[in-house]
Amino acid sequence: MKKFELMVLPYAEEALEPVISRETIAFHHGKHLAGYVNNLNGLLEGSPLAGLSLEEMVCKATGGILNNAGQILNHEMYFGQFRGESMESTQKERGLDARKAAGDSKSAPCGRLAEAIVRDFGAFEVFKKEFEKAGATLFGSGWVWLSAEKDGKLVITQEANASNPIQKGLRPLLTFDVWEHAYYLDYQNRRAAHLSALWQIVDWKVIEKRYKE
Repeated sequence: MKKFELMVLPYAEEALEPVISRETIAFHHGKHLAGYVNNLNGLLEGSPLAGLSLEEMVCKATGGILNNAGQILNHEMYFGQFRGESMESTQKERGLDARKAAGDSKSAPCGRLAEAIVRDFGAFEVFKKEFEKAGATLFGSGWVWLSAEKDGKLVITQEANASNPIQKGLRPLLTFDVWEHAYYLDYQNRRAAHLSALWQIVDWKVIEKRYKE
């Protein structure tokens, strides 16, 4: 039986500070995601779904297998979409304060993805506001996603718990986690502040690659 393993972060635990603290990464990745991996491996023992990819499980499974496979898939996309460059290091290297660093060219998409965002939302800033609103107003736990339809049209969706846009035939591109464990150590109940801060560390090259694939 294929065993799933905890993803290796493409950056150091402290690399996303101050937007996401080292402590939050340690718990979120090292405890929560690791728990989903261990749970899924246990649930797959003797299951006819053993051997499927995470994407296939999310579309075919129910119950515990669906929940844990979905959370692994979601978290791997989430952790894999950030720049491993802290705002503090950016400030030292460029002689800029964190607010100026957040506004550099890395903090916005380019090329076909940028054109699609303007086409479907009117402007990048309009998209950001709609995305943050969708994340802030999702009741309970879950995820907010930017996805592409088959024709390339971009849509924002709210996905409860461990759901993923692929269950709707969409291609997921960008996600913000709005489970409390993703932000409570750093932002307490200020979910909106957490969502607003995440733009500073999004690696748009990763999102652009997902859009092109």
